[in-house]
Amino acid sequence: MRYPEDVRYTSEHEWARLEGGLVTVGITSYATDQLGDVVFVELPQVGRKLEAKKPFGVVEAVKTVSDLYAPLAGEVTAVNEALAENPGLVNQAPYGEGWMIRLKPEHADDMKKLMGHDDYAQLIEQEQA
Repeated sequence: MRYPEDVRYTSEHEWARLEGGLVTVGITSYATDQLGDVVFVELPQVGRKLEAKKPFGVVEAVKTVSDLYAPLAGEVTAVNEALAENPGLVNQAPYGEGWMIRLKPEHADDMKKLMGHDDYAQLIEQEQA
């Protein structure tokens, strides 16, 4: 399985992409494979301040319910409203239309603390071993 090189990853299987000073956040294709079909996504309100590595929402799938964890501290500037109508976008395009939130990071340099795609692929290999 390949993971995009233009995003950074967390050990909780979220991804983060820095664009124009904002960070777009979603869950990885590995996470969607583990969850199964996503049927509901609970996201925070715009303006909410998030703490790094703390839960910011919930994703509910046929198999299970799982917390979503903020990869960085920051303020939510947008949520993907399309997921309310079509939560399956998370499965169909986890790195595209299935994004979850955008946030203005407190410290953009914190992106460097997240894993690159090679490290994330290694983590997945270890979890599957």
